[in-house]
Amino acid sequence: MNWIFLGIVLVAFATAAWRQLAFVAVEGAQAPMEALSAAMIASAGGAVELAIGLVGVMALFLGLMKVAEAGGLLTVIARLIRPLMTRLFPEVPPDHPAMGAMVLNLSANALGLGNAATPFGIRAMQELDRLNPRPGTATNSMALFLAINTSSVTLLPTAVIALRAAAGSTDPAGILPTTLFASICGTIAAVVAALWLARFFPVGAPEAGEPAVDRPWVREDAPREPLPADPDAYPAWVSMLAVAALIALIPVTIAWGRAIAAWIVPGLMVAFLAFGALRGVRIYEAFVEGAKEGFRVAVRIIPYLVAILVAVAMLRASGALEATVDAIGAYTARFGLPPEALPMALLRSLSGSGAYGVMASIINDPAIGPDSYTGYLVSTLQGSSETTFYVLAVYFGAVQVRRVRHALAAALIADVAAVVAAVAICRWLFA
Repeated sequence: MNWIFLGIVLVAFATAAWRQLAFVAVEGAQAPMEALSAAMIASAGGAVELAIGLVGVMALFLGLMKVAEAGGLLTVIARLIRPLMTRLFPEVPPDHPAMGAMVLNLSANALGLGNAATPFGIRAMQELDRLNPRPGTATNSMALFLAINTSSVTLLPTAVIALRAAAGSTDPAGILPTTLFASICGTIAAVVAALWLARFFPVGAPEAGEPAVDRPWVREDAPREPLPADPDAYPAWVSMLAVAALIALIPVTIAWGRAIAAWIVPGLMVAFLAFGALRGVRIYEAFVEGAKEGFRVAVRIIPYLVAILVAVAMLRASGALEATVDAIGAYTARFGLPPEALPMALLRSLSGSGAYGVMASIINDPAIGPDSYTGYLVSTLQGSSETTFYVLAVYFGAVQVRRVRHALAAALIADVAAVVAAVAICRWLFA
């Protein structure tokens, strides 16, 4: 992200400087460098205002998610997907700690609990590395796990819904069916790509002179933090029924999405609070605890929003973005990817904070708005995939894997599939 950020700023400055040299002063016309300066100051202030407006909505949704988490919803989902995981990862013993950590990681991702998902994911990689015959090289299980992780099925993209609400959307949860559809397509593509590519990227034997990898997490005397209770899985038929119900939600929300849209947010609050109460959770205290985290998250993203919104504003004010959009936007627009959404589609797999800022700038643009086709599309793109390069860097770095084999290719194929699916479903519903 460092080079991307610097590149955007340099391109914007160079473009504005070139236009400034050719600028002829006209009464009432703003010089290119003056426009660049004004855009930088305005966008920095706008980023802070956006984050402040996001505090309340983020606190609401993370408070509800805390109630659901305290009620054991994470465990319920983990029990549902365990039978599927044992079939996808036959080389991992069903009772191995790696299986439990992977199940909890994907369950947390499905609920949009990114902060909870990352520790489980790192633990899963460390446990998978215990089964690794060639340290420093990704196993098939590692590659498949990370490919699924970057495109995991998203049931509730809380942060995106919150940002849409803060941007004044009349239907902030309207992306639930589109996000579900795109993330399911991306996950299917991830599984197929990882299983297919594995045969072309064999693990191979250790090479002569290959440096040894120090793996303190593998040593028998290494401390191992216990995972949360990992209950037995539901019967396979229950899991199959849950998957069928999940897939059936897509046509239901497509057919009646407009009619039920107004019910979604109030319904989620009632459902989560009722679930927590029935499970014996002190729902008020749990909600307040989650809301505190929501406040901290909203404040924590201010620097990221300032950085990316200022960079994007510089691109727009300099004329560089307009020139790029004019060059390739006409071609992508034919396939349902409007020029305004191009930066989002390109940046999503590179930087989560960058993509988040681009989405914020798009849906807060008065000429676009959150409830336009472009607004729905960029929201779906943000909610239906993970930041591929960040996930691979963090998770592989945690176990010092340098040879990633087919993991990156499978993850990028999943990203492309998610973008295509997002365009297709948004065109069907909102174009």
